[in-house]
Order: sequence, then C-alpha cells, then structure tokens
Amino acid sequence: MTIDEKTQDERRIYIIKGIRGAIDVKDDEPEAIYGATKTLLQELIKANSIETTEIICIFFTATVDLKSAYPAEAARDMGLTMSPMMCLQEMNVKGSLPRCIRVLIQVERVVEKEIKHVYLGGAKRLRPDIV
Repeated sequence: MTIDEKTQDERRIYIIKGIRGAIDVKDDEPEAIYGATKTLLQELIKANSIETTEIICIFFTATVDLKSAYPAEAARDMGLTMSPMMCLQEMNVKGSLPRCIRVLIQVERVVEKEIKHVYLGGAKRLRPDIV
C-alpha cells in the first residue's frame, strides 16, 4: 500500500502517552484494594475514553501499608487481560499519604486526544494543581 492509498485514519500520527491517577484505600483488605483500584480505573477509562486496544501497559504502585492484594488482580477482573501489568511498592517517604494506590497507564493514541489524570479521595492532595 502506498502513502496515497492510505485512509485518513491510517495517516494519523500515534504517540505514547502516560495517564496518571491515584486513590487512597480505607483498609488493607483485599476487597478494599480491589474496590478502590476498580473505581480508579473506571474513572480513568471514562475520563480518557480509553479503548483496551490503546493500552500498552499498566504500572501500579502501593504504599508499604497495603499488603493484602495486588491491584492488577482487580484490573484483570475488569477484563483488562491483554495488557502487561506490574505491581510495585511506592517509596516509603515520611508524611506521605497512607494506604495509597497509584497507577500509570501507558497508551498509544492519536496526537489530538487529550489526557486527563484522575486523583480520587485523599489522593487529590497529591496533585492539587490538576484536580
């Protein structure tokens, strides 16, 4: 296929973008971690009109006080099974927000699509400049 034969959609420029978000969790219980993770992901997907085919990978971090479940399990339960995911421990910094899950979703999308980061609950204090 030549460049002239490509459709307008095929000629769009795609780039990799990172979408960030965070949420605090009430308790270190699997149900609380799964519920908070699902809420955060649902809000990120809705705010950014994310299609699963756009997702390159998802990184989760959790503070040291969240030990009972992996956030990626909640994502897989939502049907996000084709994207590679990593769960990592957040740095343990004095005075940081406790029981917090952070996420970075890397997507490949057309340049003109805007990105909206989502911070929920107590995690709003992490990025007051964008909430």
